[in-house]
Amino acid sequence: MKVLVEKCTGCLKCIDYCSVGALSKVPGKRLAVVDEDECVECGICKRSGACLTDALFQPEMEWPRRLRAEFSDPTVTHPSTGVGGRGTEEMKTNDVTGRYPRGHVGMAVEMGRPGVGARFYDLEKVQMALARLGVHFEQANPVTALVEDPKTGKLRKDVLNEKVLSAIIEFGTTPDKVPAVLETLRRVAQEIDTVFSLDMCSLIEPDGSVPVRDIALKAGATLRPNGKNNLGMGRPAFQFFKEDAQ
Repeated sequence: MKVLVEKCTGCLKCIDYCSVGALSKVPGKRLAVVDEDECVECGICKRSGACLTDALFQPEMEWPRRLRAEFSDPTVTHPSTGVGGRGTEEMKTNDVTGRYPRGHVGMAVEMGRPGVGARFYDLEKVQMALARLGVHFEQANPVTALVEDPKTGKLRKDVLNEKVLSAIIEFGTTPDKVPAVLETLRRVAQEIDTVFSLDMCSLIEPDGSVPVRDIALKAGATLRPNGKNNLGMGRPAFQFFKEDAQ
């Protein structure tokens, strides 16, 4: 995003709408300016309607800068997955997609938040740490699409300094590896300059138990009561495709 100097009246209303603090006042002038290195191209300031003179201008973005909009602007679709927002259907739709069958655990590291954002070099640190554990990265995910070396989890060099509002590293593993994943994330959290939350999902056992819950608690994790049961989402797609193949 850029500010057109000839149109800016210096009302500075746009500053309050910046999700990462990239908009600020020019010292000594009634003029707004964008720190383009910090801007994640979410487009919120422009869509807010705060600027009455159309002084906010979003130039056409080339690679790799357009990644910022793909991960930060929910109106932009990811070319690698065809999904808007953060580019993934996410494991919360497991009831329909069947990504993680019984005996497996779906996990997601949601990196960055409004006000903070995340650089891909920090995503790479987390991705590489997890790769050493032998987890299976979700293929229908735009972060996975940026992986240069699947064995190490290393990302493409040309994207590492790009900043986004938020991005999700999704992967599957088995219950016995959950403690090692948690310990790895505790360690790598000290090496990155952003925040993240960890999501876990698994199918409930026939007796109503949730084995991964007990495993996580035993490993010292603090669980938040915001789990989801997705009801009424329609016919599970993974069953539909299976029946068609028969």
